[in-house]
Amino acid sequence: MAAEIRWQKSSYSGGDHNQECVELAAIDKTILIRESDNPEQIIKTSRAKLYAFMLGVKAGEFDHLI
Repeated sequence: MAAEIRWQKSSYSGGDHNQECVELAAIDKTILIRESDNPEQIIKTSRAKLYAFMLGVKAGEFDHLI
């Protein structure tokens, strides 16, 4: 039997359960990412790649996209 996936959303998304947000889950060494309004579509990545992406976000490397 597969382990239950426990999705987590950012506290920045607010407490409204109907609010669209990005959710993450960890299964072994794999990180799963999905949008709450489209939960069937899941992106898989590694912890190292997610960490590198988060460092880029914090450094403002993607600010020109918003």
